[in-house]
Amino acid sequence: MNSVSNTKYFFFLGYLALLSMLGFIATDMYLPAFKAIEDTMQATPAQVASSLTCFLAGLAIGQLLYGPLVQRIGKRNSLLIGLIIFAIASFSLASSDTVLSFNIARFFQALGACSAGVIWQAIVIEKYDSEKAQNVFSNIMPLVALSPALAPLLGAFILDISGWQSIFLLLTVLAAFLMLLTLAFVPKETVHHEDVEVSAPISYWGILQNTKYLGNVIIFGACSGAFFAYLTVWPIVMEQHGFAAKEIGLSFIPQTIMFIVGGYASKILIRKVGGEKTLTIMLACFGLCVLSIVLSSLVFKAESILPLLAAFSILAAANGAIYPIVVNCALQEFTKNAAKAAGLQNFLQMSIAFGASSLVALWAASGEVAIGWGILVCAILVFIGYKLRANDSWSDVKANFITPDPARIALEQEELNQK
Repeated sequence: MNSVSNTKYFFFLGYLALLSMLGFIATDMYLPAFKAIEDTMQATPAQVASSLTCFLAGLAIGQLLYGPLVQRIGKRNSLLIGLIIFAIASFSLASSDTVLSFNIARFFQALGACSAGVIWQAIVIEKYDSEKAQNVFSNIMPLVALSPALAPLLGAFILDISGWQSIFLLLTVLAAFLMLLTLAFVPKETVHHEDVEVSAPISYWGILQNTKYLGNVIIFGACSGAFFAYLTVWPIVMEQHGFAAKEIGLSFIPQTIMFIVGGYASKILIRKVGGEKTLTIMLACFGLCVLSIVLSSLVFKAESILPLLAAFSILAAANGAIYPIVVNCALQEFTKNAAKAAGLQNFLQMSIAFGASSLVALWAASGEVAIGWGILVCAILVFIGYKLRANDSWSDVKANFITPDPARIALEQEELNQK
């Protein structure tokens, strides 16, 4: 019986992993097919590239839709609706013959993918206690790092043996498979209007009033922002140092490996010293990496890229350890509204990461200097988030900022003079 339970648990983890990776797979799998899509639709590279922008727009907007929907119709039905939207949009992409129809379908594909990204986290929070949920997040989130690396390789393989349309047909089949798993693993819920009023009255603004939640989310977003600042400009840095496209691609492998290593190493550290101490250690490691990057890019401006590459790889490991802890801590604050809290968390994380990427892109020609400043700004946000999560309320935050009292200062000075 125990072995049966373990087998079912691992299948369930596989299901959650597929849900967590769906958005990343849909984002990246078609990238090798850009040229083929251009030729089929007689479109410009800019027109096809705009499909990625449409997808990101849908991904950002969709994060805020599924929390309220879950409150209305439950996790299972909301997830099935999202996967149906994803499947229809994916099939439409395979059938598209104009850029306009292709981009519209990409937007709706992203809206559907958001259901998986939001609801899998809510399922974990509502199904398990804090310790078990932490273990699940630590198992799954490192696997998410594989998606951006493996999805383009799978897309290129499909492109070699078939047309680009097959990439989206495969995504349609994947959505159908996830629907079947959802029916098997997610229990049917009965949601009454009265229940919604009693158990889920909180608004997004109300969620933001929770300083522990917001502090953890800011750390999540700012650590992601630091990594996106690097991803945005790093290819340009390598070009400036004379590296070819193949070498640029290979340079991303160490960070992917280290992210996974960091995620699984954090599980061991959490068992030994606990989640809070592990987070403090990993944030200190993150801070040392930022210091190294700032010194290498802004102060000494190293001739070789190796110091930066090493620092980025260790920073990726720190992020791999930090993400599961802060995500779990944030969502534990709203176990009865986990889907809504997860949606807001993902939206804020994406917004901070997008902001960091956009900021460094403006000064991309500056190379590592742009990366250094972008990561430094994100590190300041991480510090703010860390301080914020240590407070139980905004009243506590305000209490830490004491307005100078001239009378008290004069009294203290007088006491010192008397001594």
